[in-house]
Amino acid sequence: MSGPGTGGKSEGWVEAFLEMMAVERAAAANTLRAYEKDLADARGFLGRTGNDLDAADAEAVEAYFQDLGARGLSPATAARRRSAVRQFYRFALGEGWRTDDPSRRVVAPKAGRPLPKVLSRAEIDALLAAASAKDGAQGLRLSCIIELLYASGLRISELLALPLSALARDPAFLMVKGKGGKERLAPLNDAARAAVKAYLEGRLQFLPKGSKDSPWLFPSRGKGGRLTARRVSQLLEDAAIAAGIDREKVSPHVLRHAFATHLLEGGADLRVIQTLLGHADIGTTQIYTHVAGEHLAEVVRTKHPLGRKD
Repeated sequence: MSGPGTGGKSEGWVEAFLEMMAVERAAAANTLRAYEKDLADARGFLGRTGNDLDAADAEAVEAYFQDLGARGLSPATAARRRSAVRQFYRFALGEGWRTDDPSRRVVAPKAGRPLPKVLSRAEIDALLAAASAKDGAQGLRLSCIIELLYASGLRISELLALPLSALARDPAFLMVKGKGGKERLAPLNDAARAAVKAYLEGRLQFLPKGSKDSPWLFPSRGKGGRLTARRVSQLLEDAAIAAGIDREKVSPHVLRHAFATHLLEGGADLRVIQTLLGHADIGTTQIYTHVAGEHLAEVVRTKHPLGRKD
């Protein structure tokens, strides 16, 4: 039985697979684009070996999976691409286009979850100093962004979705809507609140042309009317370079990691950190025990009566 499509079997099968994901599983547009990109990557590799998705055997699929690891992709990206291929072949098998699933018996490499990059307290201070050194409103805005991310553990998407009204009255906590629409309280320390106050004095400089105000805490003259995650990443990279920190080490998510790790190092309970980060599973939060392990071991060596060498 042959699959649909006029541009080759594989092309038609991919098109039908994406349509099924959109209609039957209500996959979001971003998810569909990711699947399309992942399957295009697989087709590109298989094409160089004279194969395509419709006719590839288990050996060819295994070679592709191994290539994902050899390319140095992040474990998350490699896992997502393997998952896309597996789901595609399950769909093709279910439709009767193939009589086998060449990905079924291929064992994916078991890579441990990578430890998150973490900034030290000194590096956080250096990053803030670099942000403050920027001229006028630009410096106030970047300092505010860093302070908010580090003080509250917000995801960058959560930060950029904050309305002005959420901080207009100098709150001690933010009500944040995270993944799955779940709400949680995010704390704000004195430094973050002071940074917000200072930024609000110059915020109007970032309004889109012709606008008298904006509902967003971080408006922008860009197309979307508010600051983007990509632009924040660029600003943080610039600040990292100015602070003498490896720019690959600095990102909005790394500031979230620093928030959690430094809390754990300070003695915070893991369940509290789970709540503050908005993690549904404590297992996701437990990775910070590995990150902070060296510091905690040093505390035991230096503070425990039997650990000290007097």
